[in-house]
Amino acid sequence: MVGRRLAGGNDGGAMRVGETVRRIAGPWTRSVHLLLRHLAGRGFTQAPRPLGLDDAGREVLTYLAGATVGSARPWPPWVHSDAALTEVADWLRRYHGAVADFVPPAGTVWREGQIWQEGLIIAHNDAAPYNAVWGRTGLVGFVDWDMAGPTTPEADLAWMVFSWVPLHARRVVAKEGFTAFDDRRRRLESFLSTYGWAGSVADVVELVAERIQEQIEVVRRMAGDDPTYRRMIDLGRLLDLKTALDELSRF
Repeated sequence: MVGRRLAGGNDGGAMRVGETVRRIAGPWTRSVHLLLRHLAGRGFTQAPRPLGLDDAGREVLTYLAGATVGSARPWPPWVHSDAALTEVADWLRRYHGAVADFVPPAGTVWREGQIWQEGLIIAHNDAAPYNAVWGRTGLVGFVDWDMAGPTTPEADLAWMVFSWVPLHARRVVAKEGFTAFDDRRRRLESFLSTYGWAGSVADVVELVAERIQEQIEVVRRMAGDDPTYRRMIDLGRLLDLKTALDELSRF
């Protein structure tokens, strides 16, 4: 069956073959598939279901039908809409409920080398607009789960807020079509209200700063062995994160 390459992606992209998606597998793929099977077993439908590997050794996943940002700049209007912000916050709340009792088997491998321990969850870790699928009735789900791995629910919330409010560097999000910087506090409060956050806005801003610093360290560490992370450095992503961290101190 002939496949069609899907737009976007940092790992050579993905191919759609019929109602499936084929992606390059890695040592972490088995772990990700365990996670996705757990979500399916919990009735969580806004993530692809794993279908194993094909004859070429690629992972096979169900196809989530809908629109993505692909390689477009600026991003389509739905990305920065209030509807998307609310739906993503609700997705995160329900995802945390579905994943709360997932305990990875001992020795489970995650792409960024994290080790699960009690009190952590397995997060998508890259549930940003470029990995979202949007349909006629709203958010379909998130794809590209290869960055999944252990973290705290609070750190996961912080990274989603960073991506969707958004709190990234102004020059970055402006290219993506977001310029309503004076509206970010309202959007942050809306996200937290929908999620059910019990803490303060200041607490979350501090968590975002910690998460940005952690991501800077992860990219530096991973760049030694993983070409995807080396590409991030070549594209100036570390400088972008440092700028975001500096701007956040004045938020």
